[in-house]
Amino acid sequence: MNNTKRRMDLVLLPIVLLAALLNGYGIWNDPYANSYYTTAVGSMLSNFHNFFYASLDSAGSVTVDKPPVVFWIQTAFAYVFGLHGWSVILPQVLAGIGSVLLIYFMVKPTYGLAAARISALAMATVPVVAAVSRTNNIDSMLVFTLLLGSWFLFKGSKQGSTWRILVAFGLIGVAFNMKMLQAYMILPAFYLLYLLAFQAKWRRKIILLIGSTAVLAVVSLSWAVTVDSIPEDERPYIGSSETNSVMELAFGYNGLARLTGQQNTAGNAGMPNGMGQGNNRGNREDLSSDPNQTGSGVPGAGQDVNAPDNDNMNGSNGLNTMGGMNGPNGNFPNGQMPNDMEMPNGRDFGGGMGGMFGTGEKGPLRLFQTELSGQASWLLPVVLLGCIAIFPGLRRRNITNKHKEALFWLAWLLPVAAFFSVAGFFHQYYLIMLAPPIAALTGAGFVAMWKSYRDRNGWQAWLLPVSVLLTTLFGWYIMQVYNDTIGAGWSISELIAGILVTIILIVMLHRTHRWKQSFIIAGFMVMLIGPIYWAFTPITYGGNSMIPAAGPTGSNGMFGGAGMGMPMGNGAGDTEMPTMGGRGGMGNRNEEVDTATLNYLKEHNTGETYLFATTDYNQAAPYIIDEKASVITLGGFSGSDPVYTTEELEQLVKSGQVKYFMVGGMGGRGGNSEISDWIKEHGTEIPTSEWQKGTDSGSTDNGDTGNRAGFGFGRQTTLYEVKL
Repeated sequence: MNNTKRRMDLVLLPIVLLAALLNGYGIWNDPYANSYYTTAVGSMLSNFHNFFYASLDSAGSVTVDKPPVVFWIQTAFAYVFGLHGWSVILPQVLAGIGSVLLIYFMVKPTYGLAAARISALAMATVPVVAAVSRTNNIDSMLVFTLLLGSWFLFKGSKQGSTWRILVAFGLIGVAFNMKMLQAYMILPAFYLLYLLAFQAKWRRKIILLIGSTAVLAVVSLSWAVTVDSIPEDERPYIGSSETNSVMELAFGYNGLARLTGQQNTAGNAGMPNGMGQGNNRGNREDLSSDPNQTGSGVPGAGQDVNAPDNDNMNGSNGLNTMGGMNGPNGNFPNGQMPNDMEMPNGRDFGGGMGGMFGTGEKGPLRLFQTELSGQASWLLPVVLLGCIAIFPGLRRRNITNKHKEALFWLAWLLPVAAFFSVAGFFHQYYLIMLAPPIAALTGAGFVAMWKSYRDRNGWQAWLLPVSVLLTTLFGWYIMQVYNDTIGAGWSISELIAGILVTIILIVMLHRTHRWKQSFIIAGFMVMLIGPIYWAFTPITYGGNSMIPAAGPTGSNGMFGGAGMGMPMGNGAGDTEMPTMGGRGGMGNRNEEVDTATLNYLKEHNTGETYLFATTDYNQAAPYIIDEKASVITLGGFSGSDPVYTTEELEQLVKSGQVKYFMVGGMGGRGGNSEISDWIKEHGTEIPTSEWQKGTDSGSTDNGDTGNRAGFGFGRQTTLYEVKL
């Protein structure tokens, strides 16, 4: 290998550093991140059983609602560095940086160095990439894995390498075990590029295609089939499923339901009035035979509930922003949020369930609507015009590598864009799936337009100045909505700069000037003003760890960006925005370990395996994460998963595994009324003055109680002692 190939691209280095800054700066200030996942990592550290299943709680009672691969990685980092917010976020930071590098190395061989640099810079500054990569949500790692598989596909197709093709499809299977069917959204691109680019006779090509598909299926379903084949009383309940099945979770709650918006009753994430009970589990084996056996047939974690106190107990666990949307005085009337579903800035949520999470109205222009456009759509005009510049020379017998790879990126982009245009239920941060094809096509397309402009190639020469004008106009359209927040200077400056550069490019089109190339570069940089500003907003305005989104209002509300605040009543008929910060990260509920609660439970523990059980995982989170305590969650993510029957609870109590139960919390959480009623019927209510600080018996402190364990978003938690 010659020195030219070995030489480091010095332009790539600052791009990578920019990605590291956007993804990683300040993650040490978010000790809990997405507490739902961090709680699971804390439980997974306790034993292999919890690790394998990605159990949400210490008892191995219920899993999280996603496959375990990303959480295995996060648990490994937590094992090495300790359980902190930054240690579970770090894998996603590295994945985001890795995605920038993969885009660079995938684009460079075919489209050249300039296109690779532009694509890498575009990928680093896609706002939703920065927002997601600085949390412990799955999607950054998912995109990295899909890109890694794509890189193997590119190399294997060009070299006719069988093993690289098999690895490529196997990595899609690994990605399935990160976020299930979302990984399959790029399969059309995989099959298309393979058929177009793999150099081999058709017989070998078809046989390898069948074998690759078999590898994809085996890797994808390996964990799901293994778990579903294990008797239900020997494993956790599959969180958010209706039938206690991973396969049903994959193709239901995490599959078709995302398109239709029809969420199941057991795992509906506590949507308003969505407190269904789900299906009851089958009976398990008698739990009383082994006092160290958990409610799911799992050996107890064996943690010492009398472990020394942690002096640094200012943590707040994350608010599950979808769980039980209730006002301060209970459920919102008829399941409606305040202000008649109107966003604080006056824009309606719209779009049914999808619109409720700030995803706009269904339709072909959904990605261009205000609710979504700021996440990943900024450069779509460049992509559109760039593809026009790439494909004019396309002929049936003259399909070049540039055409093939552009078709691959389009076959990734178009199905994903179509899905999000019609999907009924998704969050803004899912749009990270659009980032790789947009970034790659931006680099390839801009360079193609650049060459047409330089060569004065007829009508194609006009594509470059038109792309600068349209992209800056679109950027102005996105930014001007937020003029009251960020000032009108940003949007107006981008618009004026874009118009000026466009005029200069038009004037110079038929002239030769030494500054011509500099103005072309300036045109691209002007187009990045908006994306770069938005990519920095999770740092400058604060991020949302539960439902991350970019934008100057991303930290203000439960739903991420676009001003998705949840107005809350103050008891006087007014609405106001609750503070969603603290140790749980922006967007998370401020709840922390209550030292009085912790001391009471430890002092009154008489050898029980578990410190307490709760109907709301938010209450368990700080004790599992900060105190390494053994805690049982009775209802999974939404609080309504049928994890336990009353008979199983009775056996837990009789076998001496648990005696304290927290009921209440996040408004509508703990939706399994049968379980709650059983606890209330057989338990003795403990006066709050005995176990909560800042309270008197029978009263609630309305001062700073939002930061204390046991106080939910809308009602006070009650502690019961159950003795049978």
